[in-house]
Amino acid sequence: MLTTPAPPAAAPAAPPRHHPDVTSGWQPTPAATRRVRALRTRRITRVNLCTAVVMASLGLVGVHGQLGVEEVTAQGFSIGRVAPPMAAVGRSARGAAADGAAPPVAVKAMPTGKGMWIYEFPRTEGGNMEAIVAKAKATGITHVYPRMGSHWDGFNARKYLDTFLPLAHAAGIKVFGWDFPRLGDSLPSDIERARTMIHYTSPSGDRLDGFSADIETINEGSHVSPEVASTYGRALREIAGPDFTLIATVPRPSPRNRPDYPYGEIVESFDAIAPMIYWLNRQPDTDVIGAIDELAKFGKPVFPVGQAYDGKAEGGRAGVPPAEELQRFMRTSLEKGATGVSFWSWQAADNAAFGAIRDAFEFRSPEQAPV
Repeated sequence: MLTTPAPPAAAPAAPPRHHPDVTSGWQPTPAATRRVRALRTRRITRVNLCTAVVMASLGLVGVHGQLGVEEVTAQGFSIGRVAPPMAAVGRSARGAAADGAAPPVAVKAMPTGKGMWIYEFPRTEGGNMEAIVAKAKATGITHVYPRMGSHWDGFNARKYLDTFLPLAHAAGIKVFGWDFPRLGDSLPSDIERARTMIHYTSPSGDRLDGFSADIETINEGSHVSPEVASTYGRALREIAGPDFTLIATVPRPSPRNRPDYPYGEIVESFDAIAPMIYWLNRQPDTDVIGAIDELAKFGKPVFPVGQAYDGKAEGGRAGVPPAEELQRFMRTSLEKGATGVSFWSWQAADNAAFGAIRDAFEFRSPEQAPV
């Protein structure tokens, strides 16, 4: 994605963009293990009870061990509760199957509401999966983007995802895994790694709700051309199928990036665009307006990614942006038609940033406690 923050004891910072994978002796706590096993048992039971009816009539069981998607609408946007990543039908399909009605159309999971990006699990709430989910719920976070790996260190998040996926889904939190491809002559390995990530299934039967490719510029390590971008996107779509959510994470379309970065070819096979809008020494509202206006021509929903890290190392103002700037980022995104935002990154954000995200009226989950 971008920066690697400083250790928790120091003020958040923005060191090198490509931090080597952090190894850790982390293991799931006994309580977390028991919860995952309990969730697995309940899901298996639910599937067994409805197998005769559902499999006979639909031939399909939701990948989370339950059928489909439950959507709720509040504050003018939709928030998916538990959104299976592959083709699935809504919860009401149980009743539809029983009375012979046609099942509802599949609903793709989208990153609506407020989200956070996870760069390194060991440096996110100390690698405690239950603590991550609890803080997400307390902050009103409806979705997270965990780092799955990259060209440089492969798919290295398995041991965390095995515990995190079922806990997040049980809490109604969507999980959109992200990968950092190198592209260029690494295109074949990037595609195969994405295939493994997209189809990864935890022991509990949980899978990602969607996949995001973080396609950077050459300065950050992505060797992207129009031809490579088109080939990569088409390959991901073939791997994922038509009903799985693909999100293109791209640089802000600034005057510097627009001439050389193949936005059109990159986004053509993706369902949505997540521009990295890190305003640094500029202002969040003007950057949001410029990015959404520029990307509107592609006819895809835009989910802005905001700055919740210290941008000093990149020429920005020192420190994590204050609450007023984070709120202005969210307010402007909503005014420009976005149905969700997210922030980079969990481990770099300070308490004030989490408080601003929690207290914002914009993109508020109906389940979140009132301010």
